[in-house]
Amino acid sequence: MQVGIFGVSGKMGSEVVRAVTRADGMTTVGGVDINEDRDKIGRAQVVVDFTHPDSVMDNIEWCLQLGIHMVIGTTGFTEERLERVRELCEAHPEVGVLIASNFSIGAVLMMKFAALAAPFYESAEIVELHHPNKADAPSGTSATTARRIAAARAEAGLGEVPDATVHDDGARGAVVDGIHVHGVRLRGLVAHQEVLFGAEGETLTIRHDSFDRVSFMPGVVAAIRHVVEQPGLTLEMEQVLGL
Repeated sequence: MQVGIFGVSGKMGSEVVRAVTRADGMTTVGGVDINEDRDKIGRAQVVVDFTHPDSVMDNIEWCLQLGIHMVIGTTGFTEERLERVRELCEAHPEVGVLIASNFSIGAVLMMKFAALAAPFYESAEIVELHHPNKADAPSGTSATTARRIAAARAEAGLGEVPDATVHDDGARGAVVDGIHVHGVRLRGLVAHQEVLFGAEGETLTIRHDSFDRVSFMPGVVAAIRHVVEQPGLTLEMEQVLGL
């Protein structure tokens, strides 16, 4: 399987090159960075995209027009952007596109566990911690987690998370579907997230830490194998992992 990489010189892109080189039945056909000639990897069967929210949509259109499958770890996908991706997939039904906010197996499980716990706790908040070069806040993982917590709470008939704060001045973080998300950007971090639940007399904390970008690679490789067999749009990694 021939794999190309968008964002090949970045830290994630470089790790993808090493992972694909080690994986059975895969080889890289090279990679490009933002504003470089994409035709250099036009013979790829699958392209992995770890670039920037400003460039990813154009990359998707280019790949689908050429019939190239995509595995995308770039974040910043709004509902409007996802709708555009769905339209592109409908126009090119033979192509598979997988978009995931996190490829770490542990992070996928963390989001799953958070959704399971959400109906049982009155309070829920998220703290996400990343390196200072990260372009978006809140992170894609934390936003996805917050939406899943909110959906589980709504299905269980829970009301709003209790919060008597009147004077905020930004200290309470962002709010995603009613769930507060606090972002930390700190040198020395890679990708970390705590989900905190609270009820009378107890709290539950679910935490995941990626200390090295190699932790994302088993998921990336699994996603590459999945996307060539699964045309259309796949969101997140649960289907890939059989969750």
